[in-house]
Amino acid sequence: MSQLSVLSAPRQVLIAVVFLILPHFAMGCATTPYAYQTNVISHPEMAFEDGESQFERGKPKPILDGIGWVVGIPGKILLWDRRIDNHHVSEETEVALAEYLDKNGLDQVKVRINEYDPLGEWRRLRKNKSVSWGWRYTAGTLTALHYTLLPGRIIGGDNYNPFTNTINLYSDHAAVALHEGGHAKDFASRKYKGTYAVATALPVLSLWPEAIATNDALGYLRAEEDYEGEEEAYRVLYPAYATYVAGAASPLLSYGDLVITAGAVIPGHLLGRWKAHEVKQDQLARISSRPAIQQVSSESNEIQQVQKIDEPGVVRHMHFENESEQ
Repeated sequence: MSQLSVLSAPRQVLIAVVFLILPHFAMGCATTPYAYQTNVISHPEMAFEDGESQFERGKPKPILDGIGWVVGIPGKILLWDRRIDNHHVSEETEVALAEYLDKNGLDQVKVRINEYDPLGEWRRLRKNKSVSWGWRYTAGTLTALHYTLLPGRIIGGDNYNPFTNTINLYSDHAAVALHEGGHAKDFASRKYKGTYAVATALPVLSLWPEAIATNDALGYLRAEEDYEGEEEAYRVLYPAYATYVAGAASPLLSYGDLVITAGAVIPGHLLGRWKAHEVKQDQLARISSRPAIQQVSSESNEIQQVQKIDEPGVVRHMHFENESEQ
């Protein structure tokens, strides 16, 4: 093969990955029946301490959060949403995630909203016996070090840490929060959580849990009949998934990661907007069909009333009443 062929082969791999994986979402994963979590195994050692809340917020720090907002500009541009890594999570987003966790039985998941608490995370790493000690003190230690030395309060990056069973939120987007909740739900059903976490951190394999979390968020919004939220979810989760595809394929390519990601995110945006448009059309069709349904229901009630009058017992009763009046 020529040098040009060698260089073009990885690009063909990326294109194949994008067009093989994204259509998986286009088939309408949100239309399948949504399954709420029912098989969560609770661990007493992970119960919250007295006075500890499942949700915790970092104290507002305008200068620090301003720096974080600037650092998050590339993410805002790639996903074309200013709420990404804005370090100002609204109560509406918090409530959306709280309802999701409650309905899926995820009452031991810690949620840190724009908070930096390394001591708390190291403590949760030690207590999380749902992950074997071998994985906790190797891969889990690396995640805790990353959290400590590269605080998301500055660099952003919404994530779920299975070794501490913690969701870290920095974006004010309900779909992003539900996506991280989807990761927590996925791991809650796994017996060998540490092995699953390490295996799915490998290139290409990392796309699997991301697909599960994305599908779960979309399915949940459809089950809750939150069509506006579903539209927004398609617009941000599809391009976000395209960035995961680019990240998995970037070792195969000779270009910079940002160039690869920018190129891969375009089909994600196109497909996401197409799916969002489908949701909008379904919603409009559903609304337009309501008057017809109400009319049919009204006509059905009138027919039932006429049938009751025509019943022999009813006619006889009316006849006797007329005779008594005479």
